[in-house]
Amino acid sequence: MTYNELVTAIQDYTEYTFSTATINTFITQTEKRIHNAVQFPSLRKNVTGTIAPLTPYLSCPSDFLSPFSLAVISSTGDYTYLENKDVNYVREVYPQSSSSSTYGKPKCYALFGPQSNDAKELTFIVGPVPDVAYTMELHYYFYPESITTVAGGRTWLGDNMDMALLYGSLVEAYTYMKGEADLIGLYNTKYGESLIMAKRLGDGLQRQDAYRSGQARMEVT
Repeated sequence: MTYNELVTAIQDYTEYTFSTATINTFITQTEKRIHNAVQFPSLRKNVTGTIAPLTPYLSCPSDFLSPFSLAVISSTGDYTYLENKDVNYVREVYPQSSSSSTYGKPKCYALFGPQSNDAKELTFIVGPVPDVAYTMELHYYFYPESITTVAGGRTWLGDNMDMALLYGSLVEAYTYMKGEADLIGLYNTKYGESLIMAKRLGDGLQRQDAYRSGQARMEVT
């Protein structure tokens, strides 16, 4: 379902013509609800960077939401994945002393908090403090571009989970219209049913295969 098809469907169902800004709000709110309910692989991306020596801090990407994994890449291309810990643990186990004997290859990390130069962006803290510059690779969750702004009006969500996108937007639309409670309830039920299918895909089928997990079976009677 493209953006134009989604807008047309919402206005056909509600028999009401909304402003572009208003209908875009319905859609973007629904996208965020779905993205926070299901961890689709399409919500993951990766980035590489270098952490400076003698500093325990590593900046997060501007579109960062939550970590999937953080690894150190050696000069030969080997990956060493860091453990996700609490900031208190990193501070206590790997204190930032003036002695270089405590420095070394990072083994763990934690989400530290806002950057000192930009409170809107976050920072990682790693331990131990790097003794030299290390190449890091971060896989993380982010909000993909909305169907309301993406070129061509097509997104993975619109192509594959259009039912959840449509019914979630209808719930937002009827709430805005202060519509009848039974109709809002109906669309909310439909949204819930479509979200179950989305979770079956994103949190189930896309995280397993028949070789390791076996195929789904139903008892024959």
